[in-house]
Amino acid sequence: MVIETPAARPANPRFSSGPCAKLPAFSLDMLADAPLGRSHRAAIGKARLKAAIEETRAVLGIPAEYRIGIVPASDTGAVEMAMWSLLGARGVEMLAWESFGAGWVTDVVKQLKLDAAVREAPYGEIVDFAQVDFDKDVVFTWNGTTSGVRVPNGDAIPADRQGLTICDATSAAFAMDLPWDKLDVTTFSWQKVMGGEGAHGMLILGPRAVERLESYTPAWPLPKIFRLTKGGKLIEGIFEGETINTPSMLAVEDYLVALAWGKSIGGLPALIARSNANFAAVQSFVDSKPWIENLAVDPATRSNTSVCLKFTDPRIADGAAFAKAVARRLETEGVALDIGAYRDAPAGLRIWCGATVETADVAALMPWIEWAFEAEIAAQAAA
Repeated sequence: MVIETPAARPANPRFSSGPCAKLPAFSLDMLADAPLGRSHRAAIGKARLKAAIEETRAVLGIPAEYRIGIVPASDTGAVEMAMWSLLGARGVEMLAWESFGAGWVTDVVKQLKLDAAVREAPYGEIVDFAQVDFDKDVVFTWNGTTSGVRVPNGDAIPADRQGLTICDATSAAFAMDLPWDKLDVTTFSWQKVMGGEGAHGMLILGPRAVERLESYTPAWPLPKIFRLTKGGKLIEGIFEGETINTPSMLAVEDYLVALAWGKSIGGLPALIARSNANFAAVQSFVDSKPWIENLAVDPATRSNTSVCLKFTDPRIADGAAFAKAVARRLETEGVALDIGAYRDAPAGLRIWCGATVETADVAALMPWIEWAFEAEIAAQAAA
């Protein structure tokens, strides 16, 4: 059997789910204005950090009364900071439908040792938000980066909730319309939708979260890196660009460049549209093939960033080995890098479709996936 090699190739084969592809036509020359070798506490350093906060607010449309802080340890650090600082004042519900959500469950139940209600759904599905008690504090991911399943909207979150909502939105921010009035704490990292560099997280606090911080002291000690209050008051400097520890000014400049690009193409609506177009290119291909499916069962909850796929052909003898072999073929050909499923997820592929990815590259990749699939099926038959 002769398997024809596709004629077109993606111009950029980077489809990693983090760190993600840089913005189109990115060049290191774009970072020439970074204040390297300068203190982040000098006027120029604080100005660049504050600009990153202000531009984040502008692009995402975050309400003026919400605080935005740059914190260490990427999205993980931001989520941990929120949980360790805020939880314990009332009951907690933990929602999980993929590996990162499951990780937050472990931290709350086994590390903080809170008697939390845990609601879980298998990969490809989502918990029933109608059953969630929002009079408790609720921790959840907006978009499951490792499962490709997202919350479709915030309709199920009541406006008159008594508890706080703590939302890990790291692969959702800038690609999905987040309902700020329904989110008391939101976190994300630079290296996802905007293609920034790792190690820095964003912590966004609504007024209800600030009120909790200033009226409640956790029963456990907090390391310096997690402390958001002093003397019972919010440390406002954190939300003005006075970071808890030393940030990379090169990474800050890179994030500012990405934000400027986002604004130049039309802001949040344009960024969402780019992600939607990328997802549509994948889903159109999947819908036309009987041997591959979206891992997310319900079309309403399918992610437009971390698109997870599974092979369904009955001829496949070993699903995990087959998926890895397909991903390896694509990488060897230089047409798709880092698209294997996450290690804890079901076997398959994961294609990043965030705003920095070009739709033409996604479209060019699809025939290559079919080529790799057919080649691997043939190799399996010949073995």
